[in-house]
Amino acid sequence: MRDSEKAGKVFEALKAAEREPAEKALPILNGLVGLVQGSGEQPLEVEEARSGAFMAICEVGKALHRGQPADQLWTAAIGATERWMSLTK
Repeated sequence: MRDSEKAGKVFEALKAAEREPAEKALPILNGLVGLVQGSGEQPLEVEEARSGAFMAICEVGKALHRGQPADQLWTAAIGATERWMSLTK
């Protein structure tokens, strides 16, 4: 699967998970791990954007797991994923 396809799937999953309660969103986020893992085959800028999206998604997951507010974290994760998507086109 190409990076652009992975980024698109991650974006769609994030948008869907954002609307769910934590107990349903967490498994969705956990399922994204394989899609956001890097292969090191992309240009550095793309790998950095992918890594940023991964870290932002992890922050959302941590907040949800701890029962903390995640509204701003969702925004950051979606924004980071959008940046990754824009670099893979």
